[in-house]
Amino acid sequence: MQTAIDTPVTLTAGAVAELRKLINDPGFDNSQYLRVGVKGGGCSGMTYVLGFDQKQDNDDEFEIEGIRCVMSRSHEIYLQGMEVDFQGGLNSRGFTFSNPNASKTCGCGTSFAV
Repeated sequence: MQTAIDTPVTLTAGAVAELRKLINDPGFDNSQYLRVGVKGGGCSGMTYVLGFDQKQDNDDEFEIEGIRCVMSRSHEIYLQGMEVDFQGGLNSRGFTFSNPNASKTCGCGTSFAV
């Protein structure tokens, strides 16, 4: 059974552009989805997960600008309303997360607490 949900997170134009570059790579496995999630760890208690993966039974599926995404149902409480951006500058390069649910974040921006 496929469960479609409203988009719990947003991607900026920069994030969409970078993800499309990755998806359009000739070696990309088109059966994969963009997984947005969390896992325990990091200096603040939880770490963001962003990568390509297969859909699991406990995942909800959603789409942002044609990018197929999945998120474990249990992660939505931590990530609802989060914005994912991509910074391409010389001093700061990579995906960044702006999470309104985070009560504190670490200096590197990839770890948070609720």
